Amino acid sequence: MIKIGTRGSKLALWQANYFASLLQDNDMESEIKIIKTKGDVAKNLSFDKIEGKGFFTKEIEDALLNKTIDVAVHSLKDLPTQSPEGLVTAGLSDRANPSDILLINPESFENDQPFKLRKNAVVGTSSQRRKGLIKYYRPDVGIKDIRGNVPTRIKKLREKEFDAIIIARAGVDRIDADLTKLETLTLNPREFVPAPGQGIVAFQTREENIELRKTLGKLTDKKLIETTNVERRILQQMGGGCHMPLGAYCVKDNNGYLHVWACFAEDWKHPLRFVQYSASTDHELAETIVKKLKNDTTI
Repeated sequence: MIKIGTRGSKLALWQANYFASLLQDNDMESEIKIIKTKGDVAKNLSFDKIEGKGFFTKEIEDALLNKTIDVAVHSLKDLPTQSPEGLVTAGLSDRANPSDILLINPESFENDQPFKLRKNAVVGTSSQRRKGLIKYYRPDVGIKDIRGNVPTRIKKLREKEFDAIIIARAGVDRIDADLTKLETLTLNPREFVPAPGQGIVAFQTREENIELRKTLGKLTDKKLIETTNVERRILQQMGGGCHMPLGAYCVKDNNGYLHVWACFAEDWKHPLRFVQYSASTDHELAETIVKKLKNDTTI
């Protein structure tokens, strides 16, 4: 019996049950254990007010190290690039739509405005990256922090606390969120660059658990590993986490070329720098992107 550790939100439980179904397809039984994280407890603080990295993952990783669970299921974008000693990310889900989605109250929708938002609209997000991007494209809008799971955020939008909110399209799709009477706009990931690993679920286990690691490895698309590693290396080399306005998105075309879109700012109130770069190999690809994001003139 494999014990799966997860947060308790509707989306996190979808992810855990998705993983359980993969195990079942491989004739492996499992049970789900819900674990509260610092990010779940500090519901009234924006991400930049919570100290440290991994505030949606640390307590689950501790349970792995303590052997009270066998596999931790995380949103990859929440998972720090450096695993604690003794743990490894052994598998990835298929990638859902990596885009962000803008949900708009009907009375705040204006078709002739960029992003279909009325002038001076108030947009809800606690992501530094999303704040920086929406202000880049729409300097007139106001920004207001929002916390809570996907249904809670949509409820706050319906209650007119915001004109619009920005959340991950994958989360909306996975829980089949009720979007009736809301206007929706899926944002192009090559322009509104997503977080590294957005749309992917990560399966983490103990390094010593060789057989389970082999099983998880078999479940993972090798091409996805390659593109995701580029995104994650960019994040790692930038020293980033949820506090940093950083986006990175990598795709591989049918000819084997890798294409990367990235953006970065020192702070969401500072101007964003954008990079688009293509290469035939991932060798030094992340390093090149990082130098360009840092405006390093030695390249």
